[in-house]
Amino acid sequence: MTERIREFLRNRRNEGQDVEPCLVVDLEVVRDNYQSFAKALPDSRVFYAVKANPAPEVLSLLASLGSCFDTATVAEIEMALAAGATAERISFGNTIKKERDIARAFALGIRLFAVDCAAEVEKVARAAPGAKVFCRILYDCAGAEWPLSRKFGCDPEMAVEVLDLAKRLGLEPCGISFHVGSQQRKVKAWDRALAMASQVFRDCAERGINLSMVNMGGGFPTKYLKDVPPVVQYGRSIFRALRKHFGNQIPETIIEPGRGMVGNAGIIESEVVLISRKSDEDEVRWVYLDIGKFGGLAETMDE
Repeated sequence: MTERIREFLRNRRNEGQDVEPCLVVDLEVVRDNYQSFAKALPDSRVFYAVKANPAPEVLSLLASLGSCFDTATVAEIEMALAAGATAERISFGNTIKKERDIARAFALGIRLFAVDCAAEVEKVARAAPGAKVFCRILYDCAGAEWPLSRKFGCDPEMAVEVLDLAKRLGLEPCGISFHVGSQQRKVKAWDRALAMASQVFRDCAERGINLSMVNMGGGFPTKYLKDVPPVVQYGRSIFRALRKHFGNQIPETIIEPGRGMVGNAGIIESEVVLISRKSDEDEVRWVYLDIGKFGGLAETMDE
């Protein structure tokens, strides 16, 4: 907790108002985090994952710093635009989109879309003709606290077919994306994913498809109770992996930090309403707060 947050909460309590649960975010921490990412990976464009915290103040700050934005919904696109980002700084990174949402995004100027199957490519081709697409590949996410292994992405072999179809349908296949899992503590987790991406690049080149971009996703951890490696260590490891697998032809790269950008910038203040036991012999205490698991504490499940 920063001193600025302590002072805000102290003043809030001193006002004597009926105090409800409150999330407080220190924007100076967000600023420092953005600058750390920009310094650790100076050749990568930062696309902040809006879902991590879509507060207008956070988005406006990041837009003013030059950040790009990874969005999952039309509402997030509209929020990023309202915060001052231009359309070319926004990607529609959700691989599962309603066709009408693709059309709306295209009307708003968005030209970069994620796909991971033929059916999604066909939707983008109909609703956003000529747009750029990148294909997400599956990765096992070993070492991550939340793996996200199977929900999004396709096998690398299928990715080649997906991008080939995109080209035939008049889209511009531009690259590959992957995600190493949320709260990834292994700084070398990107190595094998980049090896897979480089193979897709080579396979596509054999078909006359020259890819130019690798979206290396998020996964950068934030400190909660346990220490995590500093982002500079991730940057060094990722750069070594890029040189290892792409040699002197390193493509354009994108990173999509979410919790790594904002997770350590805020705190929720809540109140203990009751502490009780279920029997006189019970050694387990039940602690009841005025905020629920699904009202802000979802990630405390099973902890």
